[in-house]
Amino acid sequence: MTAAVPGYENQRLDEATQEDYMATTAAVLGTGIMGAGMAKNLAEAGFDVVVWNRSHDKAAALADSVSRVAESPADAVSGADLVVTMLFNEDAVAQVMGEALPAMKDGAVWVQSATVGVDGVQRLAEQARAAGVDFVDAPVVGTRQPAEEGKLVVVAGCPSELREAVSPVFDAVGAKTVWVGDQPGDGQRLKLVMNSWVLTIVGGTAQAISLARGLGIDPQLFLDSIAGGGTDSPYAQLKGKAMIAGEFPPAFPLDGAAKDAGLIADALRAAGVSPELMDALRGRFEAGIAAGHGGEDMASVVEAFRQ
Repeated sequence: MTAAVPGYENQRLDEATQEDYMATTAAVLGTGIMGAGMAKNLAEAGFDVVVWNRSHDKAAALADSVSRVAESPADAVSGADLVVTMLFNEDAVAQVMGEALPAMKDGAVWVQSATVGVDGVQRLAEQARAAGVDFVDAPVVGTRQPAEEGKLVVVAGCPSELREAVSPVFDAVGAKTVWVGDQPGDGQRLKLVMNSWVLTIVGGTAQAISLARGLGIDPQLFLDSIAGGGTDSPYAQLKGKAMIAGEFPPAFPLDGAAKDAGLIADALRAAGVSPELMDALRGRFEAGIAAGHGGEDMASVVEAFRQ
């Protein structure tokens, strides 16, 4: 396979163009909902992709789409030019990279795309510095479908000299790259801001759907009434329909929403902004998890509004 070429943003290279470029190997550690889509799009963009996942069956499911399924994090990264982490939280990333960093080759770059918060990314960046590895803070915004279609939004913070090396990765997995700043934490800051809005839309939609039901009104009338107006939102329509149907195939699981709500609340406190709304949302997400919906889509939070 051959590498994506800088400048061909959001395009798949034709075969003739690919033949003119040397292969670039990318290791993707974490092939859940987001990582699987990212790995496939990297492969389609011409990267030589190696994948690893703690649950081996999730990585093995990609065997026909990527170059190789690795048996360990160290095995996955040993020949990689770029290493992408898309794991659940900071603890998972730190543990996996504790195994992987000693095996990374000289000059390889670590692209950290999980949502780990501002303090968490600083600790991971220090882990990279201690190992002598270049680090890029690059969380992504989107859910299952954008990940599968290569239409994520990448929000990145890294030194300008690393941008050229990682831009082909971002072009392969995303529809847009926002260069927030040049320091680890810059990407995470914008990601938390964006997710604060996403979680608020989901929580507000769940409350409105639940209130309509409680008042004896067909909740579809709520979605129909806002449709096309100033208060409408494609996301509210998407999640609202799932809430009404009671069908929650995971695109953004509820346990991930609760984790992110905690990171957002911490950031709000650190910034001197009231976390009251996010704390309330987190409480509903955690109630939904306690009721057994943690692995379902975050739209299942509607079930936590029942009294």
